[in-house]
Amino acid sequence: MHRMSPAVERAVATARTLAQESCQPLGLNHLALALLLEEDGRPAVLLERAGLSVAEVRVRLSEIPEVFASPGENILFSAARNWSLAHRHDPEFLTDALFLTVLRADAAFGAEAARLGLDPAKLEAILRDHEPPLLVSSDGAPDRLAIAQPAEHWEAETTRIIDVNLNRAREAARVVEDYCRFALDDRILTEELKAIRHALADLSARFPARRLLAARDTVHDVGTTLTAPGEYKRDDPSDVATVNLKRLQESLRCLEEFGKSLAPDLGREFEKLRYHSYTLERAVRNPSGSRQRLARARLYLLVTSSQCRGSWDQTILGAIKGGVDIIQLREKTLSDRELISRARSIRQWTREAGVLFIVNDRPDIARLVEADGVHLGQDDLSVDEARRILGPQFLIGVSTHSITQVRQAILAGADYLGIGPVFPSRTKSFDEYPGLDFVREATAGTTLPSFAIGGIGPDNLERVVAAGARRVAVGSAVLESDDPESLVRLLKASLPA
Repeated sequence: MHRMSPAVERAVATARTLAQESCQPLGLNHLALALLLEEDGRPAVLLERAGLSVAEVRVRLSEIPEVFASPGENILFSAARNWSLAHRHDPEFLTDALFLTVLRADAAFGAEAARLGLDPAKLEAILRDHEPPLLVSSDGAPDRLAIAQPAEHWEAETTRIIDVNLNRAREAARVVEDYCRFALDDRILTEELKAIRHALADLSARFPARRLLAARDTVHDVGTTLTAPGEYKRDDPSDVATVNLKRLQESLRCLEEFGKSLAPDLGREFEKLRYHSYTLERAVRNPSGSRQRLARARLYLLVTSSQCRGSWDQTILGAIKGGVDIIQLREKTLSDRELISRARSIRQWTREAGVLFIVNDRPDIARLVEADGVHLGQDDLSVDEARRILGPQFLIGVSTHSITQVRQAILAGADYLGIGPVFPSRTKSFDEYPGLDFVREATAGTTLPSFAIGGIGPDNLERVVAAGARRVAVGSAVLESDDPESLVRLLKASLPA
């Protein structure tokens, strides 16, 4: 009898149902579609890693009119088992192994699937890149489990500890993932937590499942009856996420320590996940509270005195009166003494008006004048370096010009983002302009406060908003205006509430 994962059994049963509902014999297209129906299933994740839209592939698979006959379940299962033995040294095969087998089972179906982007060679290469590495045992043979001693010799206590913490870590990661997905509505953080879950699943596959299940003894577990004060109290969704981030880290530490008793490399794999969870905790918990502090901030003004048509102070005061939410002092040529003097004046005006004040590039000046934060470019100090100077209460913004830089800034602990340049600007020159496509991608990727920037004014603001921006940063449009107050009112009225 073939050994397959529960997910394979579910997918095969679903494929049979799909075939029956369409009054057709079971076909390869039914199997491929069924294997993609689980959102978090291995084939779906594989397609995402290949840059394919899983939803679109599902639709196109379901629209194929011809039924491509299966060579038979036993033949497919045998081929999937052989693939698993060759690549994972495990006779139990998973859904991704069966998916690759289905794509290769028939030349005509393979050609049809290739038109949908389902190239088995390419998918297998991606799968191998994300597989935990094969280790070599003392006799030179590859050891897929990376375990230093045979499973039958494991101590029952170690096995139980591994089992319970694998379950606990996956559960905690799912809770935090759902918080990022449904409470924060943040795609990038959701993807990061999902990646941790899948890494845990890959590591779990390195343990014989039957051995773990055999060691499980929930009925006699003394811990099931122990409770602690506050264990059933959660103040809000953020509190739920915080508790589960800690639970994830604790579980990973247990897996790391007890995994070392089975194989040193196993401990290192769990250690990597634990350190990454610390990075994610900072991004998820957002210690400066920037999401709340910037919730209503929509219009951000960058001020350089040389660009002001009127005096720099009257320009700023007019913008404040017009309703600007944030003012950034951006002076590259002033001496430190002049910069501090000017910053202190702006700090006084903005504090009286309830407007946030940001200093460009200089966390030391921002701290001296008690500004609300600092803004950093890609070539300036890192977020970590600025945070050491400023501490957790200051806002730190980062300029980003690609979705990769957006992800890096979020994981570094940025409190808000500048996304652009959208259009050519008279304030700063760039070789390339990511444009409105980047605005769409960045605003769809994260709900961290993000300000579209670069050449934005009343003539093109509507296009920026249509691309998904809720917040914008402006410079010359206001600074060169005869009436900064009125122009700020106009711009702000054109932004979504």
